[in-house]
Amino acid sequence: MAVEVRWLSCSVFLFLVFSQIIAEVPHKRFEYKYSFKPPYLAQKDGSVPFWEYGGNAIASSENVRVAPSLRSQKGAIWTKTPTNFDWWEVDIVFRITGRGRIGADGLAFWYTQNRGDYEGAVFGSSDKWVGLGVLFDSFDNDNKHNNPYIMAVLNDGTREFDHQNDGSTQALAGCLRDFRNKPFPTRARIEYYKNTLTVLFHSGMTASDQEYEMCLRAENVHLPKNGYFGLSAATGGLADDHDVLHFLTSSLHAPGQMPSPQAPQVNEEDQRKLTQEYADYQRKLEQQKEVYRKEHPDAPIKDKDEFEEWYESDNQRELRQIFQGQSQMFEVTRELNRKLDEIIGRQERTLSLMSSMQGGGGVPVVTHQQPGQPPVQMIDTIRRHEVDAVIQNQNNLIATARDLMAFVTDVRTRTDTIIANQARQPTAQVQSVGYDMTSLVNEMRDGLNTVKRDVAAASAKLGAGGSVSGSCPTCLTTTTFMVFGVVQLALLFGYFMYRDSKEAQAKKFF
Repeated sequence: MAVEVRWLSCSVFLFLVFSQIIAEVPHKRFEYKYSFKPPYLAQKDGSVPFWEYGGNAIASSENVRVAPSLRSQKGAIWTKTPTNFDWWEVDIVFRITGRGRIGADGLAFWYTQNRGDYEGAVFGSSDKWVGLGVLFDSFDNDNKHNNPYIMAVLNDGTREFDHQNDGSTQALAGCLRDFRNKPFPTRARIEYYKNTLTVLFHSGMTASDQEYEMCLRAENVHLPKNGYFGLSAATGGLADDHDVLHFLTSSLHAPGQMPSPQAPQVNEEDQRKLTQEYADYQRKLEQQKEVYRKEHPDAPIKDKDEFEEWYESDNQRELRQIFQGQSQMFEVTRELNRKLDEIIGRQERTLSLMSSMQGGGGVPVVTHQQPGQPPVQMIDTIRRHEVDAVIQNQNNLIATARDLMAFVTDVRTRTDTIIANQARQPTAQVQSVGYDMTSLVNEMRDGLNTVKRDVAAASAKLGAGGSVSGSCPTCLTTTTFMVFGVVQLALLFGYFMYRDSKEAQAKKFF
């Protein structure tokens, strides 16, 4: 009873904790007027919808190059309208790449009361701003070897940025992270909710978009309402390409405070005009249909439901869902069948091991048990795949032996033919200097006889069935076969060259 009460209390506690966590999760709504992403990021005229850019920034259909990899370049891009929400979350996907080991100067994210300059002194934007700047600094001005560095800097419009110390004296918080020349685009997620600023960073070492790590978190951060979002970048004596691929903004709303979308208000005059235009369009469409029917009397006439064939009916949807369900059931059944076959195979193997243990055969194998328990001996028997491998090896040996016998027979036949030809033509036999032809033939004949005896012994053993374990110490191996083959070919080649040379010498006397 006490255990049940304890479990019940734990369940209630966990339920309350999860309910509290879920109740604190804010609602997100994507704000397209404060975002840009590919494809078709820029229009044909080079403009970015709802954004303005200037300086050395370049917008394309795939990204915004805020600052190119040239010396002393500055650029920025800002939203045209201020925000109409209090809390927000911004996802930035960017690349900072360059040839040098050290880059300069860096990229900056801004949320300020007013739009900054496009060629300002602080990473391409204005100094003495009012709001937040998240700086991705890639150049070490203070020579403390603490760059690349990510920091959040607040300003009330009265302080100048401390370039000599890389803003370390003004930083709200920060983290040391490398964001240059990564194999995948780097990401930053900046969240401002209930006066708490959170910056998450993705290093760009993997293609996954979920491997964020905490960079900084600061509370009691008060930012101006209805501010502007912006991005800026700058280069100095060194240069990097500062490319921004995505800038996605979502407004955050507390649970239960999600504003309902309001329908646009249309006055009566505009409503009347729209209704009249729609009626005129419908009348013109009917007239064009009549003209087409008169010009094409043989064409099939379709009614207003002519496009129903492009849509899925309720019955078709139900049949498709039934078919998909049956397909999934079939896949699951096939997987269960495979698992069942595997289990049955393991059971049969276990039974065979137990039978071997009872019969006293096989090779005992000691398994590891817990301390204090006697070891259990398992019987290791030959597996099915091992038997198949042994049989296949025996078949390969038999085929190799047969090929070898055929080759030896062919060689012996040709040797006998050569000897007979030499016997019929005694005038062509000229004794060589330093080499005895008779001894050469005798050595070849002895070698062939030895090979023949070895092959006959191997064939006898293979025909008898051999050993299952695969041990065959007197069988002809592949290496021995290759050695004999090379020796015989070398002897034949030398003999043919010797015979041709002697025949050529003999012809000189005629």
